[in-house]
Amino acid sequence: MNVGVAHSEVNPNTRVMNSRGMWLTYALGVGVLHIVLLSIPFFSVPVAWTLTNVIHNLGMYVFLHAVKGTPFETPDQGKARLLTHWEQLDYGVQFTSSRKFFTISPIILYFLTSFYTKYDPTHFILNTTSLLTVLIPKLPQLHGVRIFGINKY
Repeated sequence: MNVGVAHSEVNPNTRVMNSRGMWLTYALGVGVLHIVLLSIPFFSVPVAWTLTNVIHNLGMYVFLHAVKGTPFETPDQGKARLLTHWEQLDYGVQFTSSRKFFTISPIILYFLTSFYTKYDPTHFILNTTSLLTVLIPKLPQLHGVRIFGINKY
């Protein structure tokens, strides 16, 4: 029992993406990012879409796949300390609604970006590379795997 802790979960990181309004907030955040980039006068529409996609995927990679641990005090004997947020999500259960949402959302953004950049080869390569950097770590086969020992500790 944790005295003075306001949450009832053992690890609140596991359920935060299922909280009420989280998906809407996430989608609105991506929309606001895109509107801000469109409002910059010297960015063309294809550049704004590509930047939206790359910034979104970079943020998703950092917050879901690179940062490990939890900002909460947990009584799990340090198990959460060694896991990324994606690995803690829904207690590691694969193919939950939150995991599906956060897997499909970069794909939808990628399709929108590809359409609005008119499949320009430069933008297409940048967007495809960006998409693969966030989709590959989400594969169930890579749960807990540290390639080349990166992010091992």
